Amino acid sequence: MPKVLNTRRRLIESALYLFWERGFAGTSMADLLAHSGVNSGSFYHFFESKEALLRAVLDTYLDALRPMIVDPAFAETSDPVGRIFAILAGYRGRILQTECHYGCPLGRLALEIDPENRPAHKLIAENFSGWIGAVQECVEQMSDRLPPETNTEALATYVLAVMEGGVMLSRSYGSVEPFDRAVLQLREHFRLLLAAGPGRKRAGSRRKRGKLSGSDAAAR
Repeated sequence: MPKVLNTRRRLIESALYLFWERGFAGTSMADLLAHSGVNSGSFYHFFESKEALLRAVLDTYLDALRPMIVDPAFAETSDPVGRIFAILAGYRGRILQTECHYGCPLGRLALEIDPENRPAHKLIAENFSGWIGAVQECVEQMSDRLPPETNTEALATYVLAVMEGGVMLSRSYGSVEPFDRAVLQLREHFRLLLAAGPGRKRAGSRRKRGKLSGSDAAAR
């Protein structure tokens, strides 16, 4: 890799780590330069500010969503429900790997970045939308098993909310148990939705018609 590209990449990789570990505000320019081994002149050659580096970090997360998070989870199973929970299991692994200290890097940035920083929040929202879209793919694959009124995008958004909330609670409690409880309840939600799906209703209707026919026969 050419040295000029390698320098830019080192800055982004250092920011990925430090923004996750310390937050955006908690990471100083001195921290970034020391961690990456880059001088200030080289930094400003690539990025006009720390905010510009933040946007590059968010672009990197967006580019990595499919190859780093979605595709490995999807490779584990072809079952759409299983794929959703494989994605969540990946986050559980990262909770344990970091001993509940760091949480979700995007969730942390979403809470920390000033609401007036619309370019950054637009990229954070695009990351979340990509995550929701991947889960929505799974939900739509099982749409014929769900109640017909199910809003697939809303259900996928709910999965994201459960994940983000579970990660945040686990970080505060210093334990993976809140995440596990949230995911367990989400499993129950999917079980109930699938139990109420159109296939189950048709089966119930057939059983009901059979009982009525039996009663009519007995009456005759």
